[in-house]
Amino acid sequence: MSDTVCLPSDSRSPARPPDTPLDILYRDDRLVAVHKPAGLLTHRTMLDRHETRFALQQVRDQIGQRVYLAHRLDRGTSGVLLFALDEESARHLGRQFEQGQVQKRYLAVVRGHPPATGEIDHPLSRQRDDYEGARPNSSQAAQPALTRYRRLATVELPFAVDRYPTSRYALLELEPRTGRRHQLRRHLKHIAHPIIGDATYGKGVHNRFFQQQFGCGRLLLACLEMTLRHPDDDRPLRLQAPLAADFARLLAQLGWPPPVPAAGAPHDPMPAHLPLPGLALF
Repeated sequence: MSDTVCLPSDSRSPARPPDTPLDILYRDDRLVAVHKPAGLLTHRTMLDRHETRFALQQVRDQIGQRVYLAHRLDRGTSGVLLFALDEESARHLGRQFEQGQVQKRYLAVVRGHPPATGEIDHPLSRQRDDYEGARPNSSQAAQPALTRYRRLATVELPFAVDRYPTSRYALLELEPRTGRRHQLRRHLKHIAHPIIGDATYGKGVHNRFFQQQFGCGRLLLACLEMTLRHPDDDRPLRLQAPLAADFARLLAQLGWPPPVPAAGAPHDPMPAHLPLPGLALF
């Protein structure tokens, strides 16, 4: 048996006041997991040197103790963000992430209609940020990178956004099997199905269309689930985040049901080989 933590969809406005506490998905003596909203930096970075709000410091201040970052989410990505509460647990989690033992599931809206299922096996060059720092003699050569995806829903809209008379979009479940920086965003660009709202790897014309037509300017990428081994006894621990309100509204506008249960609805753990609940392949 594994521990499962699941919350209903977040119904609050995406415009969060600066002092709004982060939603805690899980907490014990060793770990704390929060729901990071889109737009919040994971940690301090020179790329956004004037930013004053970071998940790392906010969680520390919120629970009143030091926290250790276990992994990262891009600023525009929402979902499960995990911290250790002591150095030993941080090392334990670090080994799991480095060895590819942590299973993660993401949801994304992309341009076009990819195949029903597929793998993106495409090496990616190393990208470091200033939080990691430069490592002596570190190679810049491309590293193996693998992403599996499953198409959950599609839509064709009667708008000539690009060079075609209509515009196609799809909802994907993504499973990164490696942990390269910006892996999902870079991989989806590689197969010509970039994530909507991605200002770096996406297509501006489609990003602007979603902003103007749906009032959605965020990166449509969310980490909904993470499964790992608990540092205490290696038991499986499954963490799940709700879908942020702005993301859920966008899915409703496109006629797609949300991939998480509604408030108060019963929830059974999702088998690894099945799509996210409530969505079918077509």
